[in-house]
Amino acid sequence: MPISDNLKDHILDSIGEGVFTVDKDFRINFFNKSAERITGKNREDVIGHFCKHIFRSEVCFTDCPIALVLKTKKNIFDFESKIQCKAGSMKPIKLNAAVLYNENDEPTGGIISFRDLSEFETIGLNLQSESQFHGIIGHSKQMRDIFQLIEEIAETDAPVFVHGESGTGKELVANAIQKLSTRNQHQYIKINCSVFPSNLLASELFGHVKGAFTDAVKDRAGRFELADQGTIFLDEVAEMPLQMQIQLLRVLQEGTFERVGESITRTSNVRVIAATNIDIKESLKNGRFREDLYYRLNVIPIEIPPLRSRKEDIVPLTRHFLRKFSLFYKKEILEIEEEALTVLLNYSWPGNIRELENVIEYAFVRTTKRNVIENSKLPPNLLEQSKNPLASATTREFFPDSRERAELIATLEKFQWNKTKVASELKIGRTTLWRQMKRFGLIE
Repeated sequence: MPISDNLKDHILDSIGEGVFTVDKDFRINFFNKSAERITGKNREDVIGHFCKHIFRSEVCFTDCPIALVLKTKKNIFDFESKIQCKAGSMKPIKLNAAVLYNENDEPTGGIISFRDLSEFETIGLNLQSESQFHGIIGHSKQMRDIFQLIEEIAETDAPVFVHGESGTGKELVANAIQKLSTRNQHQYIKINCSVFPSNLLASELFGHVKGAFTDAVKDRAGRFELADQGTIFLDEVAEMPLQMQIQLLRVLQEGTFERVGESITRTSNVRVIAATNIDIKESLKNGRFREDLYYRLNVIPIEIPPLRSRKEDIVPLTRHFLRKFSLFYKKEILEIEEEALTVLLNYSWPGNIRELENVIEYAFVRTTKRNVIENSKLPPNLLEQSKNPLASATTREFFPDSRERAELIATLEKFQWNKTKVASELKIGRTTLWRQMKRFGLIE
């Protein structure tokens, strides 16, 4: 039976993210309760108004997310921006945007969901001291090797190329490099290269002058100009149009560029960190990614392993997310049942750490009567896979020691890695504990 419009509105009003929809003329026709809370603006005061006049973000007048998804036919995820709140202050947000279609597959408007980053910035500061390495959680040997590599290369100006599946934490690695670099007091600019069509990406990276194209109502500096003496993070760089790859190569080789619509050559001294999740060999083979650009970016390669190959990190990540959501939702749930933890350890995690975070938030929100995550509160797809003996057996075969290692890490985490307390909990001697830690590569 189809869901009624009233029920749809009720569902959208009940979620924690701000959500609003616009018609084809970009007039707001829905504004949920979380959007009211985040912006401080009442629903009745915004309905029927142009969204750009309500939020007054810089991107509203240059690179509107809804306009971008209409042009590219691609949904936008994790787009960072700032919006104007009722008091007039600008609030940082991260948004997702998509086009709405009718039954005839014709676009009727757009929908944007957004989350208040100012709350997460505060939470991030509270959690920063608990994280293992500048915001990155990981006790596995693969991640400790990456931490060591970051420390070794952070103070150089050599380009870094971060590769890994979606959701593995490529941006966190880039953030750690920037924090440890000699440029950390200068601008740190991020841009997702897959979001913008070629003409707008040129403007984003290199800027434009008034009249260069229809929406160029004033001169504007690009990201490379703004990041001078600092660092620029080019996410999804391998999805950049070929013409833009040529222009980027020139900046990397010569440090020069021109704004769109201008013949004046400008210079910029930046440290470039690039990232992608696509198959590099395949992109080079089919010509979608230029070899000369790849080798220019790939001076220092960092390969982030998927979560399924480092399952021992699931326990510390889970505890980290429980602390995070305890702060965000202002209720304390810091424990997870062993049965539920076993389900997490046996799952294949195609969405990696981002999927794990979403799973923990889902279970956290559903947990209302106890202060521990129960197995029954996990998403149905995880529970279904846990009932499949073949899937679980395959996982155990591929990671024969992962559960035992993860359980040891869970106990170490519980007692803040105090070996005396851990040995007492496990009813073994400290020497035996040391041998187990050495066996699993947990001795620093």
